[in-house]
Parts: sequence; structure tokens; C-alpha cells
Amino acid sequence: MAPKFAVTVCVVLLAGCSSLPLPDKTAHANRPVQIDGARGTLSVQVSKKILGRLKNGSPKTNIFDRHLSQVEEISGSPLVTGNDVTLLIDGPTTYKSMYAAIRDAKDHINMETYSIEDDEVGRRFAAVLIAKQKTGVQVNFIYDSIGSSDTPTEFFESMRDSGINVLEFNPLNPLTPRKKWEVGRDHRKLLVVDGQIAFVGGVNISSVYSSGSFRSKPPTKDNQPWRDTHLRLEGPIVSEFQRLFLATWEKQNGEPLAPKTFFPAIGHKGNEVVRALSSSPDEPFNPIYITLLSAINNAETYAYITNAYFVPDPRILAALQHAARRNVDVRLLLPSKTDSVMVFYASRSYYDELLSAGVKIYEREDAVLHAKTALIDGVWSTVGSTNLDWLSAELNQEINAVVLGQEFGVQMKAMFDKDIESSSLVTLEKWRQRSISMRLKELGARLWARWI
Repeated sequence: MAPKFAVTVCVVLLAGCSSLPLPDKTAHANRPVQIDGARGTLSVQVSKKILGRLKNGSPKTNIFDRHLSQVEEISGSPLVTGNDVTLLIDGPTTYKSMYAAIRDAKDHINMETYSIEDDEVGRRFAAVLIAKQKTGVQVNFIYDSIGSSDTPTEFFESMRDSGINVLEFNPLNPLTPRKKWEVGRDHRKLLVVDGQIAFVGGVNISSVYSSGSFRSKPPTKDNQPWRDTHLRLEGPIVSEFQRLFLATWEKQNGEPLAPKTFFPAIGHKGNEVVRALSSSPDEPFNPIYITLLSAINNAETYAYITNAYFVPDPRILAALQHAARRNVDVRLLLPSKTDSVMVFYASRSYYDELLSAGVKIYEREDAVLHAKTALIDGVWSTVGSTNLDWLSAELNQEINAVVLGQEFGVQMKAMFDKDIESSSLVTLEKWRQRSISMRLKELGARLWARWI
């Protein structure tokens, strides 16, 4: 991970500083919320009926009344009903589900990832994709230049030789002038199969995910599992994720794709209401960031947030503090160990401010936490690739799914509670007893918060 981190820092420094702009939410505060279904946009009356069902299932909060109208147009994507959503915990479960979908593919496979490594898992994915390409299923694959910088060129050439369309996102060529480098990275993890099934979350393609993070015996120092979360989605929402993949392919000047059934007719698959969220440095503001900020600001009972790289900007920091001060149960689940030392100490530099406001902080033990999830009031859930740091907010392409409703929220809470059982609580009293050397490391890392 160290070489990737060094390259990332160099690239980010070229980008300089910028603020996180906010749109005028008040301009759309009274906009009626309309929901899409399998056959297109539903009427306002039908949309109200669906939202009423969601609200009746969650009587302890009115978050839908305020939050949804605020982000209806800002998000840039519709709420879509009729979906089935499966929560996938850790690499083994995620990979098993992805392999099954790939093997059953009949028309095409569109895959986008930040990192794919030349290891056992990476080679297995390549082999499965190559095998499907040979059967006539068209495979289109996007990988990030920095995220996969340790993976040899030969790895991708073998995929190209089989007929797979392989696209490198924002390639960094040392032979070209630096002013021509594109500093934004593709941090998304997305798989769309036949336009019918989509996968989105935090899991990259690497052997570090080969084992689960919940074990009866503690792991050895040299065999730390990675804790992550992914989603499998089936239903009309898949078309939204498909559009995001194809937009990236076109924006990166990928070769014209062969005509395939990218947008098949998709019927009702379940009752989940989902929104596909994306962000890009090309956009005037970050819809994922704005949506999460709105959800936190409108929280009434609790906000449970899990994040791997937590270096919040002032607005997110203030939102968490204000929520805790108005008696919202705010809990942060953060790493106790990491693959990025600078981010680790920068994250901890915010602990005192948060703990003093009443925010509860837990650190996940016995695993490298890489998940990026949030659960607000038990009815607003998000899973995706987005970290709460400046890279995700300003420079990276990211992708998340928001799932509304108590039924899925119960699963998210059970997952969060299970993580808490494997975590240690950080108290303000104990935190203020840490050593001078720790404080100096935090201070030094905090100075670089915008660039890590």
C-alpha cells in the first residue's frame, strides 16, 4: 500500500486547495418527492403512498419529511422502488455473490474498481471474466491508474488479449507534462451484470479480503482480516448504476462498446426504495456529501456511521457535534489499525472535539476496517465507496446506494451492533491521558488533512 499512498499524495498536491461548495437547498425544499418504478416515474399520489408506508414503519422519526425534499433535485438521481437489496458483509460473502452473478451472465458484464491486485483473488476474477468473454458475453472493465499501480501491465494485457475491453482511468504517464495529468481518481467499486444485477460498496479486488473479520480466535499480527461492506441490488435501480458506468466509459474516451442490452426491461423485484448516488470532481458540488450532511442534520434519534478514513471537513464535523448536542445518539465506528498511518493520526486529531460534544467513538479491533456505511434513525441507510475525507469529497469519483426503510435498517443496525461487540469504546477521560508523542503525531497529520 505504501507506493500507492506516495503516488496519491504527489498527485493530490498538484490539485491545490478548494472549498466544498453547497447548493441552495432552500430552493428545492418544497419540491414534491416523486419515485420511479419499473415503468418510469410514478405519480405524486402513488409516491406519497409509498413514502407513507415507509414513514408508518418508522414512527420515531420524521426524517423523510425534511430530508427527502431537500435532496430531491440536488442528488441528481431518482428514488426508485421495486428493488431487492442484499447486505454483503466482508470479502468472502461478497466475492461468492459476485462470482455467481458473473457465471450466470448472458449478455454483458460491466465492472469498475479502484484496485485489482495480481494475487490469488485478482487472478481468479480475471480468469472468471476471461472465461465469460470466451463464451460471447462482452466484458467491459475499468480500473484506476493509481489504485492498481502495483498490478503489472501483463495482468491487464492478458484480459485484453481475450477480447475484454479494458480501460485505465486517468492514466499517469511520467513521460507527459505534469500539467496534463488528471488528478481525480476512480474510487468506485461497481459491477453490473446483464443490466439486471448491480454490486456496489467498499470491497476492492484483493486477497486481503480472503477471510472474514468475525472470528472465534483473534488473528495473528501478520494475518489481519479486512472488514468491509457491499450490496447486491436487483431491480429497476440497476439502470441508474448502469448509466453511471457507461458515463465514466464515455468520459474516459473508451473504445465504442458493442451494442448490448444495457437497459433491459426490469420488473418488480422487491419492496426496497433505493437511490443511486455518485460524485465526481467535474461536478459543481458533491451529491453524496450533501445527501449525508442533510441526513445527519435531520437525524432525530441516532446516527451510526462506520468509516475507514475519517478526516471530516468543518461542515460534517459540525453536523456530528450539533446532532450529539441535541441528544441524537451519534456513534462513530473507526479503525484501530489502518493501511494509512497519516490518515489514522489525522482522524484521531478530531477525537477530542467530537467526544467533548457527546459523540461516542468506537475503534474496531482484530481487523482492518475499510467499510463506508451510515444508518440514520434506523430508516436511512447508505453503503458505498465514499470515505469521510477530503479525497472522497473533492477529488475522487465515488458511488453509493441509499436504501430507505426500517426493514433494511434493521439489518444495518444488527451489522453495526456486531461490529461494536468487536470494538473498544474511546472515552474522553482516557483519551486525554494519551502521550505527548501521540499528540504530536496527530498534530502533524492534521496539518496535511486536506491532502491525505
